[in-house]
Amino acid sequence: MLTNAQRLAMLACPEGRVDMVLDTDTYNEIDDQFALSYALFAEEKLHLKAVYAAPFFNERSLGPADGMEKSYQEILKLFRLAGKDAPAFRGTPGYLQDENTPWDSPAARDLCDRAMHYTGEKPLYVVAIGAITNVASALLIKPEIADRMVVIWLGGHSIHWPDNHEFNCFQDVAAARAVFQSGVPLVMLPCMGVVSAFTTTGPELEHWLRGKGALCDYLCDHTIEAAEEYAKGKVWSRVIWDVTAVGWLMNEKGNLMQDKLIPTPMPEYDHRYSFDDSRPLCRYVYHINRDALFEDLFRHIIK
Repeated sequence: MLTNAQRLAMLACPEGRVDMVLDTDTYNEIDDQFALSYALFAEEKLHLKAVYAAPFFNERSLGPADGMEKSYQEILKLFRLAGKDAPAFRGTPGYLQDENTPWDSPAARDLCDRAMHYTGEKPLYVVAIGAITNVASALLIKPEIADRMVVIWLGGHSIHWPDNHEFNCFQDVAAARAVFQSGVPLVMLPCMGVVSAFTTTGPELEHWLRGKGALCDYLCDHTIEAAEEYAKGKVWSRVIWDVTAVGWLMNEKGNLMQDKLIPTPMPEYDHRYSFDDSRPLCRYVYHINRDALFEDLFRHIIK
C-alpha cells in the first residue's frame, strides 16, 4: 500500500516523457477522436503503449457490447487516418454487476500484465475517458497494480454541481466506486462545471484544421456534422472535453489547467458524491485554460 508521500509524488504532473494507455468509448462522441489523436501525436511527452475500447450504450449503439465493438473499429480507423498506431484491445461487453466482480476481457488482462512492469516511482498513466469498466476490472483482477499506476478519469461532474448524473459515471457506478476505493492514485476531471468550458465552434475548426490532412478533415467534418444534427441551424459550440484528460499529462508547465488535492469523494448510486475527509487524497482539476489547451492540441495534430 502506498504511503502518503508516495501517493503525493505520483499525483504530481509528471516531468519528462511518460508511458500511458488510453481507455476510450471512441465511437460515442467526436471528442474521443480528438483525445486519441492528441495522444498519438504528442510523442515528445507521451508514449502511447495501448488503447482499450470501452463499452457504451446510447442512441449510437445497440447496447454496451455493440458500443465497445464500434469503439474498437473507430480506434483502428483513427490509426489509419493518423498514419500511426498502438496495440488496441477490445474491452468488456457490459458493465460491472457489482463492485467486486470483474469482467475478464483482453483490455483488462493487458492492463493487469502491463502495469506490473511499472513502479510507484515510474508509474503507468491510465487515461480513461469513458465508462471506467475496463480499468475497474483490471484493479479487481489484480489489486496490486493500484500501486503501479495513476488513473486520470474524465467522469462525473464538479463536486459543486447539483448532481453527479454524468454519462461516463452513471453507466457503471459500480466500476467508478471500485476504482475510487481501490487505493489507486486518481486524477479527476469533472465534466459539468469544469471541463465543460472546453468548447469549439465550426469556424474555429475550419480555420485551424481544414485542409491539414485526412485526420484533420475527418475531425473537422465529424464535429460540425454532429453539432448541426442537434443545433439544426442555430448557434452552437461543441464540448470536446475528453481532450482534457490527455491534456493533464501535458500540463508540466501548469499553463493548460489548474488543479488541487482533495480527499477522494465517493460516487453514490443516487448520482451524488459522498464526502469523507479521512479518505486518501486525489488530484482534482477545477479550471481549464481553454485557449492554451486548444493551441497545444492543434499544434500537435496539424501536420
